[in-house]
Amino acid sequence: MPILPILSRAALCLMIVFALRGVVHAEESTLRRFDTSDESRGWNAVGRLNMGKRSFCTGALIAPNLVLTAAHCLFDAKSGARINPADIEFLAGWRNGRAAAYRGIKHAIAHPEYVFSGADKLTRVSYDLALLELDQPIRMTSIRPFETDPMPLKGDEVGVVSYAKDRSEAPSLQEVCHVLNQESQLLVLSCNVDFGASGAPIFSVRDGVARVVSVVSSKADYGGASVALGTTLQGPLQTLRASLEAENSPFQKADPALRAMELGAGNSAKFIKP
Repeated sequence: MPILPILSRAALCLMIVFALRGVVHAEESTLRRFDTSDESRGWNAVGRLNMGKRSFCTGALIAPNLVLTAAHCLFDAKSGARINPADIEFLAGWRNGRAAAYRGIKHAIAHPEYVFSGADKLTRVSYDLALLELDQPIRMTSIRPFETDPMPLKGDEVGVVSYAKDRSEAPSLQEVCHVLNQESQLLVLSCNVDFGASGAPIFSVRDGVARVVSVVSSKADYGGASVALGTTLQGPLQTLRASLEAENSPFQKADPALRAMELGAGNSAKFIKP
């Protein structure tokens, strides 16, 4: 599975100290695995992304033909090479050997400012977002795309649904974790993530409905405190949509200069207490 980046203590020291200072220690919920169709009802728009034959990430449907995930998932962890979109498969609602829907990937767009091998790891997290266009839209009543919402604030409750190491065959929900700190382009979170959870949707709840507010980018450890880092959707998601539109435009494909100019310029899931 792709290596969920673990940022160094040196890079995160000040951020984590600031995040943990003064935070009220609210209790976080444990992971709850969805092993049955009843348990996973409403969450089938979260799926496993098979990245070729050697790795996987987590992604979430935000439109019938669009999956949101982390940009670093699109790169081979060892060689740094881009993974061919034809080798990526989205398994919506993957659970115990079966998916609610299987789709290939037509286009895979990483944020244009994301640099996989970049030295500035915090900047990498800020733009660690990717949008995948499915080869065919998913239009099923049992799989409804999630809406998105603005970035949550420090102290807010959030949740995450993910696949990860040792739990790759069914999604798990952590219904309650917290925003420890909010930076301009990223979130520091108390959510429980591990390898394979890259790209997992982070949800906030408004009016009882879960909406995607971020995706898992990295995990970090500081002084025994395990934290997760999430990428903001505000701004970067709009940029990704514009990039995908440019990719699909025959005029932009015919004229790279025009493409560069353009780039510059339901039923919703609800949290249920375990």
